[in-house]
Amino acid sequence: MTSTTLRAAPPSAAPAPRASRAITPARLLPWLLLAPSLAALGVVTGWPLVRLLWLSFQEYERAQLMGVPAEWVGLQNYTQTLTDSRFWTVTARSFVLMVVCVVLTITLGTLIALLLMKLGRAMRLVLSVGLLLAWAMPPLAAMLVWGWMFDTQYGVVNHTLTALTGESWMGHPWLIEPLQFFAVATLVIVWGAIPFVAFTLYAGFTQIPHEVIEAAQIDGASAPKRFFRIQVPYVRAIYTVLIVLSMIWDLKVFTQIFVLQGIGGVRSETSTLGVYIYEMGMAQGHYGTASAIAVVFTVIMLAISAYYVRATIKEEEL
Repeated sequence: MTSTTLRAAPPSAAPAPRASRAITPARLLPWLLLAPSLAALGVVTGWPLVRLLWLSFQEYERAQLMGVPAEWVGLQNYTQTLTDSRFWTVTARSFVLMVVCVVLTITLGTLIALLLMKLGRAMRLVLSVGLLLAWAMPPLAAMLVWGWMFDTQYGVVNHTLTALTGESWMGHPWLIEPLQFFAVATLVIVWGAIPFVAFTLYAGFTQIPHEVIEAAQIDGASAPKRFFRIQVPYVRAIYTVLIVLSMIWDLKVFTQIFVLQGIGGVRSETSTLGVYIYEMGMAQGHYGTASAIAVVFTVIMLAISAYYVRATIKEEEL
């Protein structure tokens, strides 16, 4: 007769203790350290945004600057903005300019970063100093120099073209015709943005292991294949950051367009969103409408920034 031995089941594992939600000094310390920065950010950035949103719901004109109470109009400013054909024309113009500038900036910045890797130490130092000077120059000072270069009567550009082509370019106005105006504006914007892109990509390219590049070269991979299949994947996160930041910077460009308009551009045909907001508010005194346009513009910026944040989080999770 066989006997069956019953074994006791092993005791189940005890449930893991729940993390305590009590406020401890260790949890409170990071917020205490961040408190001064958060307070400064709230005063410098938060309050102007709240004030901007508040004005966008009011009919705030020049009379309100003298103490006259503003009339609450609700969504009227937004309705007028979104149904105004000029707003959409300026927005489309701004996006086209942004796309052209971003493509040129990233492309030329990549080429200069690759050039920095190929140059010797002395020439790399000379090129780096030149890029730093262009990057460090204040936009307003740079625009004065560019304005002199494209001056109708005494500009070096007209003199150079006259000497190279044998035809007289003296007196040629570069800023009256909108297409030529934006060609000059694109040149100025890209010139100022290339150094940051070039230095950032150069720093990223130098972190790629040389063994990987050498192995691909031994296997017979051409330079374009090594670039697109090895170097670009290694710095894909850097490209994402640079593209998104360039989109934001180029979409809200103001100084370059405003100064070029003052030199000789036709404001009604060359305004971008930044200049258009300034024109509606400071020039025409429609502060409520200008605030509504600025809020819409801020929403566009937040949408672009959200993509950047989401892409950054995905890269960190990989």
